[in-house]
Amino acid sequence: MRTQLRALRACAVFLTRLRLGGFPYSDAEWRWAAAYFPVVGAAIGALLSAALHATQALGAAPAAVLCVSAGLWLTGALHEDGLADTADALGAAPRSGERLREILKDSAVGTYGTLALFVSLFLRVSLLIELAESAAVALILSHSLARVAPVWLLASMNYVSDPATSRSGALASAVGLPQALAAIAFAGALCVWAIAMTATPVSAIALCAATLSGIGIAGRVWFSRALGGVTGDFLGALEQVSECGVLLSLALILHT
Repeated sequence: MRTQLRALRACAVFLTRLRLGGFPYSDAEWRWAAAYFPVVGAAIGALLSAALHATQALGAAPAAVLCVSAGLWLTGALHEDGLADTADALGAAPRSGERLREILKDSAVGTYGTLALFVSLFLRVSLLIELAESAAVALILSHSLARVAPVWLLASMNYVSDPATSRSGALASAVGLPQALAAIAFAGALCVWAIAMTATPVSAIALCAATLSGIGIAGRVWFSRALGGVTGDFLGALEQVSECGVLLSLALILHT
C-alpha cells in the first residue's frame, strides 16, 4: 500500500508542477507511477473544471481561454512541449533516425511545432465553448482518458530515448502489462461514473473509446516506422491528440 501511495505521489510530481516532494522514489514506485496517469489526469481535469466554473461570469470564450491557460501552468506545458517537438521532427519529409533525435532534443520550435500548438490550443478552447454546460465533465474525461494510450505504448513498445537524460526515463524502464491494465481499469471506472452520475450518453463514451483506440494504433505505427519505438516527446504528442479526440467525440454526440 505504501508503494502504491508513493507511486501516486510520484505520478503527480511527474505530470504537474506541484511541489509535492517525496524524493527519492524507488524504481518500483516510478514503475507504478505510470499506472496512475489517468487518476492524476482526472484530478487535473477536476481542477480545471473548477477554474472554468469560477470564470464563467467573464463569458464562455474568456473562461475557456483561462481554463486552458490554467492547464498549461498546472502541467508545465509538459505535453504541449512533446507535441511541438514531435510535429517538427515528423512533420516534414522523412528523415534519418539520427536527424529525428536531433530535432527532438532541439529546444527551438519550428514551423510545424508552432502550427501544431496553435491547432491544439485553438481546438480545445473552441470545443470547451461548444460543450457549454457539458464542459466540466468533458475536462475530467479528456484529461484522464488521454493519458491511457501513453501508458499502453510505454508497456508495449521500446523506449528509444536515453533513460539517463530523458524526463520519462525513470518511468519507461520497467512499465509493463500490469501498469497498463491498471490504467485502463481506472479509465473504465471513470467512464462508468460519467454514464451513471452525469448522464453522459453511452454512445459518447463508445465514440471516445473508438477514437482513442484509433489514435493509439496510428501512433504506434507511426512511431515504430520513425524510430522503432517511443520517446517522451512522442508520448506527449499522443496525449495532446488524444485529449482533442475525446473533446471532439463528446462534442459530436452531445451537440448533434
